[in-house]
Amino acid sequence: MSESRAFRSAVVPAAGLGTRFLPTTKTVPKELLPVVDTPGIELVAEEAARAGAQRLLVVTSPGKDAIAAHFAPQPDLEKTLEERGKDALVAKVRRAAELIEVQTVTQHQPKGLGHAVGCVADVLGDDEGAVAVLLPDDIVLPDPTGDVLDRMAAVRAEHGGTVLCAFDIPGPEISAYGVFDVADTADADVKRVHGMVEKPPADQAPSTYAAAGRYLLDRAIFDALDRITPGAGGELQLTDAVALLIEEGHPVHVVVHRGGRHDLGNPGGYAKAFVDFALQHPDYGDDLRSWLAARLEG
Repeated sequence: MSESRAFRSAVVPAAGLGTRFLPTTKTVPKELLPVVDTPGIELVAEEAARAGAQRLLVVTSPGKDAIAAHFAPQPDLEKTLEERGKDALVAKVRRAAELIEVQTVTQHQPKGLGHAVGCVADVLGDDEGAVAVLLPDDIVLPDPTGDVLDRMAAVRAEHGGTVLCAFDIPGPEISAYGVFDVADTADADVKRVHGMVEKPPADQAPSTYAAAGRYLLDRAIFDALDRITPGAGGELQLTDAVALLIEEGHPVHVVVHRGGRHDLGNPGGYAKAFVDFALQHPDYGDDLRSWLAARLEG
């Protein structure tokens, strides 16, 4: 398996209630809210497919069937569009189903990110030594060297173990994140992880490297998830399982990603992502840029 094929399955935890987007998310899963004209989860699926994933395991909760439906073929809709000569729209409709094989796994109780990841253990192949996890709230944009998952796969090929994604966030904003305690390696953008602190005061943060929503987890994570103790609300925290791996000597590294990132998990971050993607859109970008300039002058 090449570096870009360091994993076959990519996990997308999508079982949350989307409370910050209520009342919209009473009927529309947050993961299907459009970033211009493409749902956020489809952008994440595209990223996983580019990195070599062959299968997307979407962890959903009861009642979120619309996510699976989005990735299923829609032959009646496609036929109607074809009859009307809407070939470009046909391609858009087919895109999600053609990107990657999608399988849903149900998380019946909201027991945290660690529990959600643990739900996929039984559907992995015996030969899958690692699994990628992409949080759908995070849109991680490529940097000049490419996608972060490709770099993470290369680091795992070199060092083994588990590889996480980090962003360098100097200043007070670091206190809003989980922050890594790290040691340098020969590569300035690859760090060995010794621990992690959740949302520390900026002057007490062990580094400026904050966790982002991309993980390349060694198969050992599932054994660790079975052995950690639930925290507040009975939730199993993925970071606790990673901490256990570190304690037991498993190698854990972070790749410091220099590309951009959007947080779709709250309305403010979602609005920024929508505007950013719209500004780059060939049909809407120029008009939106002119309107924004005039609007901000007013």
